Amino acid sequence: MLNVAVLVSGRGSNLQALIDACAEEDFPARIVAVISNNPDAYGLERARQANISTSVVNHRDFDDRESFEAAIDLELKNYKAKFICLAGFMRILDARFVNRWKDRILNIHPSLLPSFKGLHTQERALEAGVRFTGCTVHIVRPEMDDGPIILQAAVAVDPEDDADNLSAKVLELEHVIYPEALKLVALGRVSINGNKAVIEKATYPTGGLISPEPIS
Repeated sequence: MLNVAVLVSGRGSNLQALIDACAEEDFPARIVAVISNNPDAYGLERARQANISTSVVNHRDFDDRESFEAAIDLELKNYKAKFICLAGFMRILDARFVNRWKDRILNIHPSLLPSFKGLHTQERALEAGVRFTGCTVHIVRPEMDDGPIILQAAVAVDPEDDADNLSAKVLELEHVIYPEALKLVALGRVSINGNKAVIEKATYPTGGLISPEPIS
């Protein structure tokens, strides 16, 4: 059983997807703690409702990023976490922290990486006129929204889509592939080779999960 800590900053809808998955009897990971830099994050309430331990490490209480991340690291050790999932954690992690937890931090991003790294992904996707967008679960590297890709899911961009409803469609896919990616990692079916992730006995097209969107 893989002990996982989830870092959140906001409402925690992806956290809820992970909580629901980990509640399944045969799921190979469990959430030992939810940690937030924001004391008002609704994700903390989601954790409490699921009887999961919570901690607040408010970045505003620290003079610099190094001391803030040292406090997070201490919380992770106190909870005996062996793996980290980022679920809307709105702080950039320093390279020293990421390298300390190398290959043990998972993130989800609302685009088909390496396209549209950073914020405002759906607005930028619409401006670029792409026909498909989606989401990516990847192992975290020091560079923003970079690292070996575990799973991706795609959705067609309709002519009438705006940023809000496109984001909603992508979010539904996020809730599917994030628990699935964590499951693969917890089962030991993911190996990292340089900047690529290899999935043992992959049953997904080209090793990733692509949503079956009909093309009319």
